[in-house]
Amino acid sequence: MMAGKSDTSNRGFASIYEDKQREIARKGGESVPDEKRSFSKDHELASEAGRKGGQSVPDEKRSFSQDRELASEAGRKGGKR
Repeated sequence: MMAGKSDTSNRGFASIYEDKQREIARKGGESVPDEKRSFSKDHELASEAGRKGGQSVPDEKRSFSQDRELASEAGRKGGKR
């Protein structure tokens, strides 16, 4: 196997060298206007996105509503960051 290359796929994006993947991804991030680039800059935008995401999942498939320990663990991890 070649350095920086994955052996899981030999075609598509996964077959590109990791540094080339990063270069492509970085260009994608740069194409987004600053005001929309990061949820950390706009908490209202992050809240809205979270609400929309949560509404698209049926109650029975929401893992945090089914497993309170999982939700607590996620909250603790988020608080540390």
